[in-house]
Amino acid sequence: MSKFLIADDHPLFREALKGALNGSFDDLEIFESENFDTTLNVLEQQQELDLLLLDLHMPGSGDLYGLIRIREDYPDLPIAVVSGTEDIQVVSKVMSYGALGFIPKSSSSAQIAEAIEEILEGETWLPASMADKVEEVIEQDAELAQQVASLTPQQYKVLSYLHEGLLNKQIAYELSISEATVKAHITAIFRKLGVYNRTQAVLIASKLQLEPVESN
Repeated sequence: MSKFLIADDHPLFREALKGALNGSFDDLEIFESENFDTTLNVLEQQQELDLLLLDLHMPGSGDLYGLIRIREDYPDLPIAVVSGTEDIQVVSKVMSYGALGFIPKSSSSAQIAEAIEEILEGETWLPASMADKVEEVIEQDAELAQQVASLTPQQYKVLSYLHEGLLNKQIAYELSISEATVKAHITAIFRKLGVYNRTQAVLIASKLQLEPVESN
């Protein structure tokens, strides 16, 4: 039996994707998650998953952070990003950061099945219209991914709030933690990212944002 996890915050899309998968694959068990935290919970509980179908924009994933974090923690798990964003720079980053495939949400059931079959065989898959346009991410971005992978999900939340311009006391309120804990997180973030101030940390956070962000 094959085991897939659909990680997407839209119930209707999850249901539609489940229908497409069940119509194309026999003896299939499908798990679902609607945000980054529940995705991590399923990944921890289901150690024998064959494929993760990951939405980049689900709550808590921080755009590219979710992919980078999961790839770091589960290096042998095939990941296919399923997204409504089809910007070629986004696709290039996604593939360079460890996804084996990029499946637009506009894909037909037949295309989805074709993509998954190739990915399960260890191949990479992209729509024909994208395959010859994907660019290699520069070495600096690859190094960035390694640094970001060292952040815990809580530390990444703090980094995201720094990117939004929140003060320490505001971050403490949002995360229901003390200001001292926020300061400890920021110190750890600076050390792991190899930076010395908020401005440098915010610049790194900016590189992980996916633009343009289209609705799913």
